[in-house]
Amino acid sequence: MLDGHGLTTLEICAGGGGQAIGLEQAGFEHVGLVEQNPHACATLRLNRPGWKVIEGDVRDFLPGPHIGQRQIDLLSGGIPCTPYSIAGKQLGSTDERDLLPEALRLARTLHPRAIMLENVSELVKSSKFKYTREKLSADLQDLGYSVRMDLVDAQNFGVPQRRVRAVVVAMRPDAFQHFNLPLGNWELPPTVGEVLEDSMGSKGWTGAKEWARLANDIAPTLVGGSMKHGGGDLGPDRAKNSWAKLAVNGNSLSDDVPDPDFVLQHGVGRGGRTGYPRLTAHQAALIQGFPPDWQFAGGKTARYKQIGNAFPPPVARTVGTSIAAALHAASTAG
Repeated sequence: MLDGHGLTTLEICAGGGGQAIGLEQAGFEHVGLVEQNPHACATLRLNRPGWKVIEGDVRDFLPGPHIGQRQIDLLSGGIPCTPYSIAGKQLGSTDERDLLPEALRLARTLHPRAIMLENVSELVKSSKFKYTREKLSADLQDLGYSVRMDLVDAQNFGVPQRRVRAVVVAMRPDAFQHFNLPLGNWELPPTVGEVLEDSMGSKGWTGAKEWARLANDIAPTLVGGSMKHGGGDLGPDRAKNSWAKLAVNGNSLSDDVPDPDFVLQHGVGRGGRTGYPRLTAHQAALIQGFPPDWQFAGGKTARYKQIGNAFPPPVARTVGTSIAAALHAASTAG
């Protein structure tokens, strides 16, 4: 029996499905997923035709017409990171894209037993957002929740990537007393080479084994960019330099894996036939911890944005499993 068996979740800002996959693996049933990006909505429908995907701005979302009177055990979501990201202007609650107020609105309306929100690490660690944290915590406490905010690093959950994210978990006190936020298993994750060697060699490239030997560390943080900017490469110069140390050309994404005659050489190379190989969107998804059979809709850049902005499924699964265990413990005790 899955740990979340019988529990329901409504997810906002669902994106390409990273958090949704993890919560599904933890046993939660999705009664609805709210997302405004059409490519991401197409991705969710492509992979899970049975999910109720609600395409539109969460600020316009009214639960009643979509989910009726169903009890929601968990309100979940990866709210847009741009208002808090060091890559943006860090306008926080003054940014029109800040959707923390919408999460609170839905919490007041739905009275879920638990809430799980994910965002960039700055939301929890930056002194600039101390007021935002304190207000969010106070608002949730006013609604009857106990609150924990912490940082989780994907590499501690078996994901081959340095990716520190903020996680906000709120629960009714009867369940919160049973909750332990997992911070990882502390086992070394696989390297980029170990994860991608088979993919790199899938068209017969004989240099894949040597490349995997050079790609002998975990990846830097994948950067998907905002909806208006980014997504065409693997990030700013510092990120590209880190990728180069793993024998990856981070200047752009590739449509396909290397051909058999690709020559592995130091640097960018010429014409895509020599140098370091570029990653495909599918390979980026593997580095994020997506299942190999998960498909993304849209063009190359649209697919990579969904991937780069996702909450790694293994992290969401582990946190979701702990939430489910606490909810079940509270129900049993009651």
